[in-house]
Amino acid sequence: MQPGFGEIGTWRVKVKKKLRLDYTHTHPEQGAAASIYMNTESKTARTEAIITSLLSKAGISINGSNPWDIQLYDGQFFKRVLTGGSMALGESYVDGWWDVESLDEFFVKLFNIGAESDAHRPTGMLLRNLFYRVFNIQAGRRAFHVGKRHYDAGNDLFEHMLDRRMAYSCAYWKDAADLDAAQEAKLDMICRKLHLQPGMRILDIGCGWGSLLKFSAENYSVAGLGITVSGEQVKLAQQLNAGLPVEVRLQDYRKLTGDFDAIGSVGMAEHVGWKNYPSYMKVAHRCLKPGGYFVVQTIGSTRSVKETDPWIAKYIFPNSMLPSLAQLTHAAEPYFVVEDVQNFGADYDRTLMAWDDNFRTAWPKLKSNYDKRFYRMWRYYLMSSAASFRTRRIQLWQLVLAKKPKSARYDAPR
Repeated sequence: MQPGFGEIGTWRVKVKKKLRLDYTHTHPEQGAAASIYMNTESKTARTEAIITSLLSKAGISINGSNPWDIQLYDGQFFKRVLTGGSMALGESYVDGWWDVESLDEFFVKLFNIGAESDAHRPTGMLLRNLFYRVFNIQAGRRAFHVGKRHYDAGNDLFEHMLDRRMAYSCAYWKDAADLDAAQEAKLDMICRKLHLQPGMRILDIGCGWGSLLKFSAENYSVAGLGITVSGEQVKLAQQLNAGLPVEVRLQDYRKLTGDFDAIGSVGMAEHVGWKNYPSYMKVAHRCLKPGGYFVVQTIGSTRSVKETDPWIAKYIFPNSMLPSLAQLTHAAEPYFVVEDVQNFGADYDRTLMAWDDNFRTAWPKLKSNYDKRFYRMWRYYLMSSAASFRTRRIQLWQLVLAKKPKSARYDAPR
């Protein structure tokens, strides 16, 4: 889950150009010391004025009374955000330099300003983007980094935050009243889209704690194999699926072999990377029997990108990026027929808010294992992501891909 902070990152370049023009105007009669003092004072005041003005355009005030207004605790915030962009905004929040009562509404207002063009991005961001374009950051051992850094954070954290089946992806709230029901509705819809029948064998690429495998085994009488890059997920998934015809492995998807009647991949494509979308589709095609279906559920970008938000990459999901429909369908073109695409991204907002509510409720039980900085970092991640979906900056798609499809029309369940 990666929120977009494009408009924050643009502040740095545009403002620095303006400041370089204004800071040189001092009176000839002033001495050197006075000039330096006034320049420093002027820079500080102008930096504060610029950030305050930009926030004001979003309807956000410094130390205001609205729940989305920033409460400021460190005056260096303005300079830090001005020079550091989205990374500095997130890090300063985690450091406790500022707070806000309604973090999700703060981001909604910020995102509604609208992002600006890539031409105004800071030099550091451009260099980072170049790195993403040149290197395959999800290859080899790097494919397991996100497992160690994020999914191995602690099974106790996810057990308290998620639903009873531990599905760590967008729920389907169409006819659901709570998180448990919404996640089961999502899992059942995937099973129906896969046309599961008793005795089938399914593959789950990026299985997490095995929620899809367990649900399909219990309700559709199928056997299954799931793979993940998280050792902690493997341990708990094996316990949760004990007694069922389900196997869970710690494995890179590129090493997969075998024949399966159907394949699901939920919340995995975000970790594949633009250089590897063709390999991802090729592996699924290799493992899927003719006539079978491959359901991909993924967070997606409306633009084809080759990079991710720097704060998210550093603290939440290393080596991740959001695919676009164009990137996914282009990669699928040699292997599959696209039978259906469904977007229910608005449901991710509600899912994230439910996770945040569970997380905050469970914090008294969790805080002995996680410090206050983790609490602030995790809520920043959840709430900025919720705002990204609420403002429709990012999407949630389910794609149904068919290998050598049958002649009959495919009618996708909803």
